[in-house]
Amino acid sequence: MPSRMLKFVKIDNLMPDKREARERRGDFDEIFGDYEPEQAREQASRCSQCGIPYCQIHCPVQNNIPDWLKLSAEGRLEEAYEASAATNNFPEICGRICPQDRLCEGNCVLEQAGHGTVTIGAVEKYITDQAWEMGWVKPPMPLRERGQSVGVIGAGPGGLAAAEQLRRKGYEVDVYDRYDRVGGLMIYGIPNFKLEKDIVERRAKLLARGGIKFHLNFEVGRDASLEELRVKHDAVLIATGVYTGRDLAMPGVGLRNIFQAMDYLTASNRKGLGDRVPEFDNGALNGNGKDVVVIGAGDTAMDCVRTAVRQGAKSVKCLYRRDRANMPGSMREVSHAEEEGVEFLWLSAPEALLGDDRVSGVRAIRIHLGVPDSSGRQSPQPIEGTNFVVEADLVIKALGFDPEDLPVMFDAPDLGVTRWGTIKIDYRTTMTTMDGVFAVGDIVRGASLVVWAIRDGRDAAESIHSYLTARAERDAPVLAAAS
Repeated sequence: MPSRMLKFVKIDNLMPDKREARERRGDFDEIFGDYEPEQAREQASRCSQCGIPYCQIHCPVQNNIPDWLKLSAEGRLEEAYEASAATNNFPEICGRICPQDRLCEGNCVLEQAGHGTVTIGAVEKYITDQAWEMGWVKPPMPLRERGQSVGVIGAGPGGLAAAEQLRRKGYEVDVYDRYDRVGGLMIYGIPNFKLEKDIVERRAKLLARGGIKFHLNFEVGRDASLEELRVKHDAVLIATGVYTGRDLAMPGVGLRNIFQAMDYLTASNRKGLGDRVPEFDNGALNGNGKDVVVIGAGDTAMDCVRTAVRQGAKSVKCLYRRDRANMPGSMREVSHAEEEGVEFLWLSAPEALLGDDRVSGVRAIRIHLGVPDSSGRQSPQPIEGTNFVVEADLVIKALGFDPEDLPVMFDAPDLGVTRWGTIKIDYRTTMTTMDGVFAVGDIVRGASLVVWAIRDGRDAAESIHSYLTARAERDAPVLAAAS
């Protein structure tokens, strides 16, 4: 074992410098700074180079984490980047937004042993930022062109990962997206303090330089049907994500100033990008000076509460029916939010939204966690007589997302869906019920993480490659006979 590793006995766990909460409340800049080169090497050298790398096992894209930590500790950053990029199309993005506390770092042997995890995400971010600065990140240039094309519906992480992998194999790739920028959730859903938009735009430009064609403001079902794309391309991949926000079923849901989380976050991100956003400018989707209540406690809810703080909200409260230990979001995000002044009302469920024309408050009730339900989680039980009211002039519903009705939207009645509305696929091939049409990401698995969408996109690219290779071999004798 190289002497540069196993330094966890001498070197403590250390994240890059984090900006003070008072400072970061006033802007949307990323909250962590960058490692100095020596700091990055030191933190990478803490890795114990486990025989069974649980960090890698618990990474959706199976990153070769011990390998690039060792290379980083040895100062071989270009090789470290190559190892990182070999399994992940967007390591600079995952290093910033992955919930490492639930994935690689949370399962680090050193963390379990009480020594403090290796700061995998921060080192990954450092490696890739250095790679961009040094010009090591190259566009996807194939060795040869195959003469076959793939249409990708959706320019989010799953669609982009698949597009890059397919382009590297020599396919012509056209990406269709209904929005005006490439990136999907990474552009309009995730705030700048977690992922600055120039990071996403830089990657999109690189893919375009590699020959991937982007068709923006293009809506399948309006500008072309799914069947028309099938005729145009040799294969089609659906990677639309899920964007329909789940709603509340209670009195007062029709009052003004009650919004879905994605509407709120999109307005904020568009404003940060310099767009004209009437609903933000007129104050409706702006938390400035308001008592903001966010219902839900997933990562999207954390994005909402922390955005409201930066918009200058008078108060920000997060209402969740379970306790801190049972919340679905990242514990690190909760800690950041608490530092920034967000108040969490655990074990509290909304009963009604109050007000005459616009919302003025949320009536809630205290909750007791009972026996586990069919999902294995303790079921929330209201405690009679514990009602209370939380003042609110802006309520944001962050209750999760459901898929849109794609068979209707795409004018594709033969596109099979599950009882949850997600697209039905053969999990061995990622193919849908329509020949040559594949699907990946949230539209298949339900709302999930960016890193899972990347993994799905990579897997789909391999399946599409196998499908098109087999078809080309099958068609070759027919073409030869015809000639």
